[in-house]
Amino acid sequence: MRTERCGRCGSHLQSRDTGSLGRVWAFWLAGLICYVPANLNPMLITQTLLSSSKSTIVGGAVDLIHHGAIGVAIIILVASVLIPVGKFMAIAYLAVSVRRGSSISSARRHHLFEVVEFIGRWSMVDVFVVAILSSLVQLSVVASIHPGSAALTFALSVIFTMLSAQAFDTRLFWDTKDARNETT
Repeated sequence: MRTERCGRCGSHLQSRDTGSLGRVWAFWLAGLICYVPANLNPMLITQTLLSSSKSTIVGGAVDLIHHGAIGVAIIILVASVLIPVGKFMAIAYLAVSVRRGSSISSARRHHLFEVVEFIGRWSMVDVFVVAILSSLVQLSVVASIHPGSAALTFALSVIFTMLSAQAFDTRLFWDTKDARNETT
């Protein structure tokens, strides 16, 4: 069987991936399912000589605000809540727009996809912070910090949304009849 090559770059041409949207939705749903317990369960478990406390993502940010670290709390809320929810909404919008069409041009939808892909690279910041805190604050009996179950489910949520974005065949944006007539 003969494979066509691109006249410009010489690489092999590939057909549209007909199963792309199914994989996008499957990874998206798995990420959403993991995101719920990531926000309900504790992200950090702090133990001191006299007490033990468990903090969810939002609860930890509220604690930081009460201790005067408003900037850090805002960064945590943006990285842990605003960006993941935005990624879920953007991927869902893009997948729906392929099937139902959109008033937004294919070029703009492709740009939105590129933003989602770029943000995906930075989504594990929370998990890295928990890992660093857990390894640095180990003062034997006096104090220790351990990752909670939310650290794993948050990491899985990030991984699944990244896989969802990678499964997307962006050429599908350009396949509608309206896209053939677009100039922007």
